[in-house]
Amino acid sequence: MPRTSVAEHTARVRTLLNAVSQRPVEQVALSDALDRVLAHPIRTPIDLPPFRNSQMDGFAVRTVDLARTPSNLPLRGAIPAAPGTPGPLRPGHTVRVMTGAPIPDDADAVVPVEHATVQGTTVTFTRKPDVGEFVREAGSDLAGSEPLLSDGFRLAPRHLAALAAAGVASVPVRSQVRVAVISTGSELAAPGELLAPGQIYDANGPALAAAVRTADALLVDEHRVVDDTAAFARALDASCAAGAEILLTSGGISAGNYEVVRELLEPLGAHVDTLAMQPGGPQATAIYKGVPVVCFPGNPVSAQLSFMLFIEPVLREAAGLHARQPEPRTLAEPLTSVAGKRQFRRGVGLPGGRVAPVGGPSSHLVAAMAASDMLIDVPIDAVTLDIGTRVETWNL
Repeated sequence: MPRTSVAEHTARVRTLLNAVSQRPVEQVALSDALDRVLAHPIRTPIDLPPFRNSQMDGFAVRTVDLARTPSNLPLRGAIPAAPGTPGPLRPGHTVRVMTGAPIPDDADAVVPVEHATVQGTTVTFTRKPDVGEFVREAGSDLAGSEPLLSDGFRLAPRHLAALAAAGVASVPVRSQVRVAVISTGSELAAPGELLAPGQIYDANGPALAAAVRTADALLVDEHRVVDDTAAFARALDASCAAGAEILLTSGGISAGNYEVVRELLEPLGAHVDTLAMQPGGPQATAIYKGVPVVCFPGNPVSAQLSFMLFIEPVLREAAGLHARQPEPRTLAEPLTSVAGKRQFRRGVGLPGGRVAPVGGPSSHLVAAMAASDMLIDVPIDAVTLDIGTRVETWNL
């Protein structure tokens, strides 16, 4: 019996999650907007900067008053970087200005303090500035009502700075998909615990939780459960009560014994399948008490690849993020695959558009996965790929 293709399972998962992927827009405060994705473009409501100000600590002048150097001008006060409107600058006079301070409308340059000497109420200037020198004109960064940020931007600190400078207090973003992660397996221990004989540390919980956050979704619950259907059901119930819109599980869907995910969900109508891919063959989908469940294999590389292939595109689309795009590269080393399976090999990018495989195809090689920065997508019908073969790669 032919195995299900990656494309077919992708379509099944998308159908299952279609309602979840359609997100309403909400306004969030700027303080809560880091890493969120803009749902609509933002225009600056004000000029940036909003008024003429000094770029340096110095003296506001009329350049016509400094026709010859050195020149002496009487000093008439100081303007701090503080609220207020400066008075006019009288011809033949100067006024001290601080960095960021508003400068008089009739001043057309600022002379830095290092090019001037103050003696009492007289300032001696050693050079004549150019018109506009060290003056920040209103709107010189961006004029009011001009586009500030486009939709689809994932807000980084630099974006928040620009929004704050424009006085924008909240931004429109798509609401985050609420996701819960459940790792199954009696052999699992929490990182930091002392391993008992036969135990391994749970890599799937931390990896999938981080992957959820990276895809701009909200992790609302996380569990690690033993191979017991009642314990697994309690974890599902707790995650549903936490408001999860998607339940992600790892482990427990193979054909052997103690497969608690399969044992609980298959009688409820779960679709359990084996895909023509390596790693990550066993996959399942279900609905538990009205909440979609997507089930991954328990081996850590399989779980990470499964998330990247089947869940991440849905979450990124829901958030308004652009989908990952493949990048063609050439193999720096030969590679062998298995006929009838689409392999996703780990690799590292090299100069000249090349890629070198890292480790083998096995699903337990977490160190090789960590050492990689891309996936090599090996076609399902490929068996031997020579040096120089062109392949599709995906950045990790």
